[in-house]
Amino acid sequence: MPEFRGVDFLLLDELLSEEELLARKTVRDFVSREFLPRLQEHVRRDGSFPMELVPRLAELGLFGANLHGYGCAGMNQVAYGLVMQELERGDSGLRSFASVQGSLVMYPIHAFGSEAQKERWLPALAAGEAIGCFGLTEPDFGSHASGMRTRAVRRGAGWVLNGTKRWITNGTLAQVAVVWARTDDGIRGFLVETDRPGFEARDIQGKFSLRASVTSELFLHDVEVPDESRLPKAEGMKGPLSCLTQARYGIAWGALGAAMACYEEVVDYARERVVQGGPLAGKQLTQAKLADMLTEITKAQLLALRVGRLKDAGRLHHTMVSMAKRNNVDVALQIARTARDLLGANGIVDDYQAMRHMVNLETVRTYEGTHDVHTLILGEHITGLRAL
Repeated sequence: MPEFRGVDFLLLDELLSEEELLARKTVRDFVSREFLPRLQEHVRRDGSFPMELVPRLAELGLFGANLHGYGCAGMNQVAYGLVMQELERGDSGLRSFASVQGSLVMYPIHAFGSEAQKERWLPALAAGEAIGCFGLTEPDFGSHASGMRTRAVRRGAGWVLNGTKRWITNGTLAQVAVVWARTDDGIRGFLVETDRPGFEARDIQGKFSLRASVTSELFLHDVEVPDESRLPKAEGMKGPLSCLTQARYGIAWGALGAAMACYEEVVDYARERVVQGGPLAGKQLTQAKLADMLTEITKAQLLALRVGRLKDAGRLHHTMVSMAKRNNVDVALQIARTARDLLGANGIVDDYQAMRHMVNLETVRTYEGTHDVHTLILGEHITGLRAL
């Protein structure tokens, strides 16, 4: 595989700091040299994540990279976004692994946990010594997360949890699960060690998408936890939704990486592929498609960069993240489909990236708020009315 060059039509690298460029280069090199050479084996063989890379991901500071203290790297938000971009340039499963660990497990502990919880879990999670998962989605409640049926009931000085969570990344790999449950006082979050009696995780089989990612179902049957396992500052849906905002921000950047990978690959292919006496790149329809791809990538870069700067300045509103996630994932998916089409029959084999990114992005378009959910978030922001 040729070295990835990146896409920078509007010279946006001039707007990045040395630290941001270094973070991108470091992860770009890791993905090209250490991740991609072993990805095909995991995708083909059994749909697994290369766990042997977890210590390396931790060494690079990629778990909770934009958090401060407790062994975290403390990157700014743009550097973090560029990291997510390069991870997903490799594969959505790689970005998901790091994103879940950081945005959905470490972030709620950092934001809503007690000092004891932070000291216990954050250094271990940052070092990759512990893996976490995020238990929000249920079999009957995906986008409508507030309808969850998982219950936590007080018993003595602790709690008893019952329920089922589905589509949980890293569920069977995790030592701790952030579980959101309904209580008599509303939605609350709990840190549940996965070796507790009554806790079970099973992998979901038969996935066409996110093959290099472990996706699980969690079953909680009379799982007892002490009150010290409850996240003391998380009350209502604000807790889990704020976690999703963090993850959606990373996705807005990550989808860009997948789009760039598909675009660069198909440009190289079109230059070399001879069709009717000349290169595919010299055909009008091909150039029109490539021009559209480059334009959409560039617009998505501008959107992600502006959202990142606003996040760093503490001025970000969650609807801005919805726009970025909605637009950038949709753009990336269309680019992957177009790239697959230009590759012709070659586009369906895994010697090329487009098909893998395409099916992964179908999932990314669905999780962390579907495309339509983000449409309605923006619609409500525009009109002040919640659509029925």
